[in-house]
Amino acid sequence: MNPVLVLNGPNLSRLGVREPDVYGTADHEALVALCRDTGRRLGLDVDVRQTDDEAELVRWLHEAADASTPVVLNPAAFTHYSYALRDAIAMRTAPLIEVHISNPAAREEFRHTSVVAGAATGTIAGFGLRSYQLALRAVAELVSENEDSAGQTR
Repeated sequence: MNPVLVLNGPNLSRLGVREPDVYGTADHEALVALCRDTGRRLGLDVDVRQTDDEAELVRWLHEAADASTPVVLNPAAFTHYSYALRDAIAMRTAPLIEVHISNPAAREEFRHTSVVAGAATGTIAGFGLRSYQLALRAVAELVSENEDSAGQTR
């Protein structure tokens, strides 16, 4: 099974109680279970982590880059202003999918800008927790494509 990190930024440990009208009523444990179950079905070994600490998130991205591990990242509020996070993402050596539970473009103006999106492989937003499932599916397909092309002779 291919390893994948699912990294979550600030306040995502508060799922289920934080603005349920925006983020739903499922808690963080339900998100972890969903990601692991989805990963298992896709042949991915999913490690889900959450932190409110920007430096820790940067360290995890460095870890992923050093090991060429794909990442599904919900940077949360860091999306809009963390150039340190953006620079860590730019060092990626495997696919990195930015995800959001809500659709930031349909929310407050300050949420419309993602400083990390340009360094990510792609962005999936607005599908609730399903955003994570879609991102994991994208990672599985990208990993499979990379393995197929690596096995081909030119």
